[in-house]
Amino acid sequence: MENGKLIKKLKSLAFDSGAALFGVADITAVKKDFHFSDAILKDLDYAISIGIRLSDPILDEIKDAPTKIYYHHYRQANIALDHMAFRLSGLIQSRGYRALPAPASQIIDWEKQKGHLSHKKIGELAGLGFIGRNNLLVNPDLGSRFRLVTILTDAPLKPDKPLGLDCGGCRACVDICPAGAIKEKKEDFDHIKCYEKLKEFRDKRIVDQFICGVCVKACRPSK
Repeated sequence: MENGKLIKKLKSLAFDSGAALFGVADITAVKKDFHFSDAILKDLDYAISIGIRLSDPILDEIKDAPTKIYYHHYRQANIALDHMAFRLSGLIQSRGYRALPAPASQIIDWEKQKGHLSHKKIGELAGLGFIGRNNLLVNPDLGSRFRLVTILTDAPLKPDKPLGLDCGGCRACVDICPAGAIKEKKEDFDHIKCYEKLKEFRDKRIVDQFICGVCVKACRPSK
Protein backbone atom coordinates (compact mmCIF):
# COMPACT_ATOMS: atom_id res chain seq x y z
CA MET A 1 0.00 0.00 0.00
CA GLU A 2 1.56 3.30 -1.06
CA ASN A 3 1.74 5.90 1.68
CA GLY A 4 -1.05 8.20 0.45
CA LYS A 5 -3.42 5.25 0.71
CA LEU A 6 -1.98 4.30 4.10
CA ILE A 7 -2.66 7.78 5.51
CA LYS A 8 -6.20 7.64 4.15
CA LYS A 9 -6.74 4.24 5.77
CA LEU A 10 -5.28 5.38 9.10
CA LYS A 11 -7.34 8.56 9.12
CA SER A 12 -10.52 6.62 8.34
CA LEU A 13 -9.81 4.15 11.13
CA ALA A 14 -9.14 6.99 13.58
CA PHE A 15 -12.35 8.85 12.78
CA ASP A 16 -14.37 5.64 12.80
CA SER A 17 -12.98 5.06 16.31
CA GLY A 18 -14.18 8.45 17.55
CA ALA A 19 -11.33 10.82 16.73
CA ALA A 20 -12.03 14.48 15.98
CA LEU A 21 -8.50 15.46 14.89
CA PHE A 22 -5.80 13.71 12.84
CA GLY A 23 -2.44 14.97 11.60
CA VAL A 24 1.05 13.82 10.67
CA ALA A 25 4.31 15.43 11.79
CA ASP A 26 7.97 15.13 10.87
CA ILE A 27 9.62 14.80 14.30
CA THR A 28 13.30 14.57 13.40
CA ALA A 29 13.97 17.99 14.96
CA VAL A 30 12.30 17.22 18.30
CA LYS A 31 13.18 13.56 18.93
CA LYS A 32 16.05 14.63 21.17
CA ASP A 33 13.49 15.85 23.72
CA PHE A 34 11.67 12.51 23.97
CA HIS A 35 12.14 10.27 27.00
CA PHE A 36 12.68 7.01 25.14
CA SER A 37 15.92 5.15 24.48
CA ASP A 38 17.81 5.82 21.27
CA ALA A 39 17.33 2.17 20.33
CA ILE A 40 13.54 2.50 20.50
CA LEU A 41 13.51 5.78 18.57
CA LYS A 42 15.78 4.58 15.77
CA ASP A 43 14.22 5.52 12.40
CA LEU A 44 10.94 6.61 14.02
CA ASP A 45 10.99 9.98 12.29
CA TYR A 46 7.26 10.52 11.84
CA ALA A 47 4.36 10.89 14.24
CA ILE A 48 0.60 10.64 13.94
CA SER A 49 -1.29 12.96 16.27
CA ILE A 50 -4.89 12.07 17.12
CA GLY A 51 -7.36 14.16 19.12
CA ILE A 52 -10.64 13.19 20.76
CA ARG A 53 -13.18 15.86 21.64
CA LEU A 54 -14.27 16.32 25.24
CA SER A 55 -17.89 16.77 26.30
CA ASP A 56 -19.04 20.40 26.40
CA PRO A 57 -21.72 19.78 29.11
CA ILE A 58 -19.12 18.15 31.38
CA LEU A 59 -16.62 20.97 30.88
CA ASP A 60 -19.28 23.66 31.29
CA GLU A 61 -20.04 22.38 34.80
CA ILE A 62 -16.50 23.21 35.94
CA LYS A 63 -16.20 26.48 37.89
CA ASP A 64 -12.97 26.97 39.83
CA ALA A 65 -12.01 23.32 40.38
CA PRO A 66 -12.33 19.97 38.61
CA THR A 67 -15.47 17.89 39.15
CA LYS A 68 -15.90 14.17 39.76
CA ILE A 69 -17.56 13.69 36.38
CA TYR A 70 -14.73 15.56 34.62
CA TYR A 71 -12.21 13.30 36.37
CA HIS A 72 -14.03 10.22 35.06
CA HIS A 73 -14.43 11.74 31.59
CA TYR A 74 -10.74 12.66 31.46
CA ARG A 75 -9.70 9.09 32.29
CA GLN A 76 -12.10 7.56 29.79
CA ALA A 77 -10.87 9.90 27.05
CA ASN A 78 -7.29 8.74 27.69
CA ILE A 79 -8.36 5.09 27.57
CA ALA A 80 -10.19 5.68 24.28
CA LEU A 81 -7.12 7.40 22.83
CA ASP A 82 -4.83 4.56 23.88
CA HIS A 83 -7.22 2.09 22.20
CA MET A 84 -7.14 4.17 19.00
CA ALA A 85 -3.34 4.29 19.08
CA PHE A 86 -3.17 0.51 19.48
CA ARG A 87 -5.52 -0.04 16.54
CA LEU A 88 -3.62 2.31 14.25
CA SER A 89 -0.28 0.88 15.34
CA GLY A 90 -1.50 -2.58 14.44
CA LEU A 91 -2.45 -1.40 10.95
CA ILE A 92 0.94 0.29 10.48
CA GLN A 93 2.82 -2.82 11.57
CA SER A 94 0.70 -5.03 9.31
CA ARG A 95 2.09 -2.97 6.41
CA GLY A 96 5.67 -3.79 7.42
CA TYR A 97 6.53 -0.60 9.34
CA ARG A 98 7.34 0.01 12.99
CA ALA A 99 4.92 1.80 15.30
CA LEU A 100 5.16 3.01 18.89
CA PRO A 101 1.91 4.12 20.56
CA ALA A 102 2.93 6.66 23.22
CA PRO A 103 0.63 6.67 26.29
CA ALA A 104 -2.00 9.39 26.17
CA SER A 105 -1.49 10.29 29.82
CA GLN A 106 1.55 8.83 31.52
CA ILE A 107 3.43 11.57 33.34
CA ILE A 108 7.00 10.81 34.36
CA ASP A 109 7.68 14.21 35.97
CA TRP A 110 4.59 15.83 37.53
CA GLU A 111 6.37 18.94 38.75
CA LYS A 112 7.45 19.79 35.21
CA GLN A 113 4.31 18.17 33.77
CA LYS A 114 6.28 16.06 31.31
CA GLY A 115 5.57 12.66 29.79
CA HIS A 116 7.59 10.48 27.43
CA LEU A 117 7.00 13.15 24.81
CA SER A 118 4.93 16.29 24.33
CA HIS A 119 1.67 15.35 22.63
CA LYS A 120 0.82 19.03 22.24
CA LYS A 121 4.15 19.84 20.55
CA ILE A 122 3.64 17.01 18.09
CA GLY A 123 0.04 18.13 17.57
CA GLU A 124 1.35 21.61 16.79
CA LEU A 125 3.83 20.22 14.24
CA ALA A 126 1.03 18.11 12.75
CA GLY A 127 -1.10 21.20 12.11
CA LEU A 128 -3.77 20.44 14.70
CA GLY A 129 -3.41 23.75 16.55
CA PHE A 130 -1.04 26.16 18.28
CA ILE A 131 0.30 26.42 21.83
CA GLY A 132 -1.85 28.95 23.66
CA ARG A 133 -1.39 31.11 26.73
CA ASN A 134 -2.88 28.23 28.73
CA ASN A 135 0.11 26.03 27.82
CA LEU A 136 -2.25 23.72 25.91
CA LEU A 137 -2.77 23.02 22.24
CA VAL A 138 -5.54 25.23 20.86
CA ASN A 139 -7.45 24.13 17.79
CA PRO A 140 -9.31 26.82 15.79
CA ASP A 141 -12.53 24.78 15.85
CA LEU A 142 -12.35 22.99 19.22
CA GLY A 143 -10.41 25.38 21.42
CA SER A 144 -8.53 23.25 23.98
CA ARG A 145 -11.50 20.93 24.55
CA PHE A 146 -9.80 17.75 23.41
CA ARG A 147 -7.20 15.19 24.46
CA LEU A 148 -4.32 13.87 22.35
CA VAL A 149 -2.35 10.71 21.72
CA THR A 150 0.70 10.08 19.53
CA ILE A 151 1.99 7.19 17.42
CA LEU A 152 5.63 7.21 16.35
CA THR A 153 6.51 5.36 13.16
CA ASP A 154 9.11 4.84 10.46
CA ALA A 155 6.43 4.84 7.77
CA PRO A 156 7.37 7.79 5.50
CA LEU A 157 4.02 9.55 5.77
CA LYS A 158 3.52 12.97 4.23
CA PRO A 159 3.60 15.50 7.11
CA ASP A 160 1.07 18.28 7.58
CA LYS A 161 2.14 21.89 8.15
CA PRO A 162 1.93 23.88 11.40
CA LEU A 163 -0.87 26.46 11.43
CA GLY A 164 1.28 29.41 12.49
CA LEU A 165 -1.53 30.95 14.57
CA ASP A 166 -1.76 32.25 18.14
CA CYS A 167 -4.35 33.33 20.72
CA GLY A 168 -4.49 36.87 19.35
CA GLY A 169 -6.62 39.04 21.62
CA CYS A 170 -8.30 36.16 23.47
CA ARG A 171 -7.45 36.07 27.18
CA ALA A 172 -10.35 33.95 28.42
CA CYS A 173 -8.03 31.63 30.35
CA VAL A 174 -5.82 34.27 31.99
CA ASP A 175 -8.09 35.67 34.71
CA ILE A 176 -9.99 32.43 35.30
CA CYS A 177 -6.92 30.32 36.15
CA PRO A 178 -7.28 29.38 39.86
CA ALA A 179 -3.50 29.19 40.23
CA GLY A 180 -2.64 32.47 38.51
CA ALA A 181 -0.27 30.44 36.34
CA ILE A 182 -1.37 31.79 32.94
CA LYS A 183 0.34 34.98 31.83
CA GLU A 184 0.14 37.40 28.92
CA LYS A 185 2.98 35.62 27.14
CA LYS A 186 2.73 31.86 26.72
CA GLU A 187 6.45 31.57 27.45
CA ASP A 188 5.80 32.89 30.98
CA PHE A 189 3.38 30.12 31.95
CA ASP A 190 4.14 29.20 35.59
CA HIS A 191 4.44 25.42 35.72
CA ILE A 192 5.15 25.41 39.46
CA LYS A 193 2.02 27.39 40.38
CA CYS A 194 -0.03 25.11 38.13
CA TYR A 195 1.44 21.99 39.73
CA GLU A 196 0.85 23.31 43.25
CA LYS A 197 -2.82 23.94 42.46
CA LEU A 198 -3.20 20.48 40.93
CA LYS A 199 -1.63 19.00 44.05
CA GLU A 200 -4.06 21.00 46.20
CA PHE A 201 -7.05 19.60 44.30
CA ARG A 202 -5.73 16.07 44.79
CA ASP A 203 -4.81 16.52 48.45
CA LYS A 204 -8.33 17.82 49.16
CA ARG A 205 -9.63 14.65 47.48
CA ILE A 206 -11.56 16.70 44.94
CA VAL A 207 -10.07 14.34 42.35
CA ASP A 208 -7.54 11.52 42.62
CA GLN A 209 -5.20 12.77 39.89
CA PHE A 210 -3.32 15.97 39.09
CA ILE A 211 -5.94 17.56 36.80
CA CYS A 212 -7.87 20.82 36.76
CA GLY A 213 -9.87 21.59 33.59
CA VAL A 214 -10.63 25.25 34.33
CA CYS A 215 -8.56 26.62 31.44
CA VAL A 216 -9.76 23.81 29.19
CA LYS A 217 -13.33 25.01 29.85
CA ALA A 218 -12.35 28.63 29.19
CA CYS A 219 -10.82 27.83 25.80
CA ARG A 220 -14.09 27.29 23.97
CA PRO A 221 -14.74 26.10 20.40
CA SER A 222 -15.15 28.85 17.85
CA LYS A 223 -18.68 29.66 16.75
